[in-house]
Amino acid sequence: MGRTNPTFRDLLRAYEDRWQAYRRALRQVDQSLFDQLFEYARQHANASGYLNSSEPLFPLLFSVDLEQEHRLDDLEARLSDLEADEPSTSVDAVHD
Repeated sequence: MGRTNPTFRDLLRAYEDRWQAYRRALRQVDQSLFDQLFEYARQHANASGYLNSSEPLFPLLFSVDLEQEHRLDDLEARLSDLEADEPSTSVDAVHD
């Protein structure tokens, strides 16, 4: 027996296909960001498929949000490391 419901990856491809006119209207630099958002969703397609949501847009958006949270965490950690390596430059030290 075959599947009666499309897989989440199939639904994701369908969303991406429907948004192609929008993508083409974006500036080239934004097109690559658009593509990256769908890549984020593909990275969580297995988990999204387990949800078997009646509205696949929700797990798609949540997957994008998860990846953006990862990026924020990484950037915050890098910033903390950089700040820890910098000598203290407080406002009081500048005015002395």
